[in-house]
Amino acid sequence: MSSPSDRPSGVIHDLGYRPYRGRRLGERAVAWSFFRTGLRNTYGLGRSARSKALPMILLGLMLLPALILVGVLVQAGRVLDLGEQIVPYSTYPLTTQLLISVFVAAQAPALISRDLRFRTITLYLSRPMRRSAYVLVRLASLTVATFVLIVAPLLLMYVGGLLADLPPARETGRFLAAVAGAALLAACLAGLAAVVSALTIRRGLAVAAVIVVLLVSYAVVSAIQGISQEAGHAVVGQVAGIFSPYTLVNGVQVFLFGVPEATATPPEGTAMGLLYVGALVLTVLGSIAALLARYRRVQP
Repeated sequence: MSSPSDRPSGVIHDLGYRPYRGRRLGERAVAWSFFRTGLRNTYGLGRSARSKALPMILLGLMLLPALILVGVLVQAGRVLDLGEQIVPYSTYPLTTQLLISVFVAAQAPALISRDLRFRTITLYLSRPMRRSAYVLVRLASLTVATFVLIVAPLLLMYVGGLLADLPPARETGRFLAAVAGAALLAACLAGLAAVVSALTIRRGLAVAAVIVVLLVSYAVVSAIQGISQEAGHAVVGQVAGIFSPYTLVNGVQVFLFGVPEATATPPEGTAMGLLYVGALVLTVLGSIAALLARYRRVQP
């Protein structure tokens, strides 16, 4: 017969644990939270100071020339007889394309390649979110972040133009056309950068590849356009313009909104303008299709 000391001494406590019976949020809520997190991460918000350094420096460098232009326009506009913006809205992104390209090249791998490298995508897909939603949300975060970078100095220039007593109706129309162009450029750059970043899990390689795709393509296209203009073969330069996102979007703006041209051979005529629009649509939709195809092969 066992003694009292041999009996189990454990005690079961009823702590009152109960399963969650509230309303569970679905794919839409997960996607929205995922989008906000991705957008914040592109600018380092909520992360370390090291993560904030590059995007904030690039944003400041994007705003600095616009601030100088606004200062000259407001302070010396009447003395210099300046009746419009010193640098047109549509030309500013091409002027600062190096900063834009570096931003996209740095942030696209952070959003795309990192999930593939550390296999965190398996955690994301375990939630009620489809692969297609994951791709679209990641791409939307990068697109909006790039759009903010491009449109911020344009907004500063617009406010400066109003302070300098430029015609409000004219400035508003030009600014809205520039905003539309900024959105198209952001979508084009984000799509291309995301596709390149999805092809490798090495961030450094992805950064270099994106910079090559964006900057080298512009350099080659600009050289071809300059040579074709000098040789009297403008059509060759116009066709070459569709092979760089910067010249492509500027050509679409020239065709749709009549903004000042920023390339040597902008599209002329309806046929060439429609070719530019079709190439832009194909670039954006093709990038989305390529990303979806890439992530179909990713094992959860």
